[in-house]
Amino acid sequence: MVTDLVHDVQVAYRKLIDSMSRPGTISDIRYEAKIINNDTESFSSTSMLALMLLNREATFSVLPSCAEKAAEWIGNQTRAKWVKPEKADFLFVLASAEKAQVEEAIALAKAGTSGNPYDSAVLILETDYLSLGKEVNLIESDDKEERLIRVSNADLWMDSREEKNKERSLGIDFILADSFGYILYLPKNVKVREAAAV
Repeated sequence: MVTDLVHDVQVAYRKLIDSMSRPGTISDIRYEAKIINNDTESFSSTSMLALMLLNREATFSVLPSCAEKAAEWIGNQTRAKWVKPEKADFLFVLASAEKAQVEEAIALAKAGTSGNPYDSAVLILETDYLSLGKEVNLIESDDKEERLIRVSNADLWMDSREEKNKERSLGIDFILADSFGYILYLPKNVKVREAAAV
């Protein structure tokens, strides 16, 4: 039902805002995302993020480029305009993307300019799971607090993300979405590195 979907999008959006206000916080949108039956190559959590973030004024791209079903679904449901990755406000990188495709998406993403640092993209990256996998430290630039997360495919994006976000106030924000319905927001000012072995 449309009413249920609108309500679920609003609830999921509040959970995303919670993640945004506390970087490193994993939010659970499983319940809200399960209502989506999109029959595409993307996770239901990714589709829910598209419904939350895109509208007629937004632009998006989906990688790998062979994911036409996902791109068509996003465009039909949100009325956002599909564009080339380097012009997109939102880049959706599906779990089927290989390391070279993930690195290409990060390299192509708008990082803002010194005159307009807010003209940057948000990269939504699918990962198998957020709670298990490679250990990663998150360090906010303004504090010394470190948070430990686990991301299954961190080796695909961690170095490229750090390179893209090396200039202060420029770079791209990340939202990780896993196959179980969990999401994690990583703003451009958060440094990410592999955790030291214990």
